[in-house]
Amino acid sequence: MKKLVFFGGKGGVGKTTSSAAFALRCAKKGEKTLLVSTDPAHSLCDIFEKEIGSEITKLNDNLYALEIDPEEEAENYIQGIKTKMKDIVSPIIIKEVEKQLDAASVSPGSDESAVFDKLMEIILEYGEKYDRIVIDTAPTGHTLRLLSLPELLGGWMDRLIEKRIEAMELYEMSKRYDSKFKKSIEKDPVISTLKLRKEKMEKTREILTNNELVSFVFVMNAEKLPFEETKKAIKVLSKYNFIVQDIVVNRILPENISEEFWKKRKALEKIYLEEIEEYFKDKNIIKIPLVAEDVKSESLNILSSYYD
Repeated sequence: MKKLVFFGGKGGVGKTTSSAAFALRCAKKGEKTLLVSTDPAHSLCDIFEKEIGSEITKLNDNLYALEIDPEEEAENYIQGIKTKMKDIVSPIIIKEVEKQLDAASVSPGSDESAVFDKLMEIILEYGEKYDRIVIDTAPTGHTLRLLSLPELLGGWMDRLIEKRIEAMELYEMSKRYDSKFKKSIEKDPVISTLKLRKEKMEKTREILTNNELVSFVFVMNAEKLPFEETKKAIKVLSKYNFIVQDIVVNRILPENISEEFWKKRKALEKIYLEEIEEYFKDKNIIKIPLVAEDVKSESLNILSSYYD
């Protein structure tokens, strides 16, 4: 797999344990590895039995972790805008602007936008500091929205820049337009901020669609719903030029089953495994067994060996 590895899939299929096991394997091989969780229901701290938060935490040799809190990131993002606005907007309307920003902070999509901003920071600023960055994502729908943000927000930000220029043009016309207008656009803090964010998004998008740098791993169980959701998700990602190269089939039942109930489940599992292998025959399929106990340090070490 590549330098930047995303683990995605339906909720409850074992993305966190799979990404943690893979990250642990990379660390064992001597790679300085950063494991990042974008799922609001963080479980990395439960697996590693260590407190993990918004600051990078060392778990063991070569392995570090970070949990992105969407609400915290959204709040930080809005506060950052408010601080910048105080130097840009007239004091007369600053209160109204802050009200609008507070409303935006709880609007649909604000969490995804804030998380993506943090991901941009990780990818662009931490990329050179780590040999491998492993990202444990939220359930499929959230991940698809997150990865499609650069394309969706790019056009929107272009329109914001256009509107800002139009407003400045009207203002300059009221003062009698002069040759300094072009320079005032170049120095405008609102336009500069929007352009900088758009440039970061485009650079991040360029990295994410670089198959030499990025791997997308979908985790699933050998069951109907995870199988169908994975097929749909991979088709959607392909529209945005994201290529999924690896499939993890998690929680494979053992062969030596004696109880009738589990024999039936094993027979059904075998059917779906055959369908998965046929449908994804062009991909690397990694099969991970079901473990008998909760996934903690010892069992995680066992699971990590399957990523050789």
